[in-house]
Amino acid sequence: MSKHAQFEKFIQKKKPSAIKEEIKQEKKAFKKERAQAIEKRFEEKRRIKNEQGGPDHAARNKSTAQPAGKGQPLPAAKPASSTPHPQKPEKKVEGGMPLNKWIAHSGICSRRDAAELVKGGEVLVNGQVVTEPGTKVSAADTIKVKGKKILPSRHFVYILLNKPKDYITTTDDPQGRKTVLDLIRHATTERVYPIGRLDRNTSGVLLLTNDGELAQSLSHPKNEVKKVYEVRLDKPLTKHDYDEIAKGVTLEDGFIAPDALAYADAKDKTIIGIEIHSGRNRIVRRIFEKMGYDVRGLDRVMYAGLTKKNVQRSKWRMLTESEIRILKHFNKAGK
Repeated sequence: MSKHAQFEKFIQKKKPSAIKEEIKQEKKAFKKERAQAIEKRFEEKRRIKNEQGGPDHAARNKSTAQPAGKGQPLPAAKPASSTPHPQKPEKKVEGGMPLNKWIAHSGICSRRDAAELVKGGEVLVNGQVVTEPGTKVSAADTIKVKGKKILPSRHFVYILLNKPKDYITTTDDPQGRKTVLDLIRHATTERVYPIGRLDRNTSGVLLLTNDGELAQSLSHPKNEVKKVYEVRLDKPLTKHDYDEIAKGVTLEDGFIAPDALAYADAKDKTIIGIEIHSGRNRIVRRIFEKMGYDVRGLDRVMYAGLTKKNVQRSKWRMLTESEIRILKHFNKAGK
């Protein structure tokens, strides 16, 4: 049995066979959806072809035309169109898109942060300040954020970082402190940003991406994305305080109860495992500080089902296709 066997139950809640079956069913559903989408596309092309006519249609008309009577000219066959059939425009570039979504897709920040930029008057559309995040924009518009022109990214990047202490979770720091982007500077040329925050003294799993839709989904409180932390305290957690935390405590910004709590090491009760879905600022530290404990170390070992397994501290890796697919269907899988 491993050192933190009780703690591992937070990370391995499902049997490997169950996880494989979920992925199998998800792949099956994905293939079915793709086949339906392809069939729908071809059906639409056939409909347009029948309405507008084409080479095959003209040839059929010519071959089935009846001989004209005396003095009656043969009906002229409809010439084949030299122009291609109209293609559906890309949703991200053509057609109206909310301004905050456009900004998020450019890789600058999440949709929520983009909305704040817009409301703060930091965004220009065609040279004019726009303060309504839902304003519809398209590729025909010139959009600038803090004076820099932006365009939506067509290549999404997903990076898992095992964040060390003493790095701040931001894209830029006026004070010149080390940021998490310093650690992944060679990972991609795309502009990525972190999903959520880990404070300077907290280590562990951190996702970075330029996919604004995913960032919005994982950050939204209603989706209740699970996080698991290993907490190291200045003294052993008593049974009484353990029970009080498990029931929930009232902090200055409201009541909070963990989804699960356990001693990570049966022989060392200063090490606690806690699972929580709240995104409130410094929530784990504040829970234990409320009970009179000093948090000496805080490490996020799981986020949205992803762990830092095989990723050393300060190192990173790209997410696999299956991990990305599961993240994008995280809410459906969790309900």
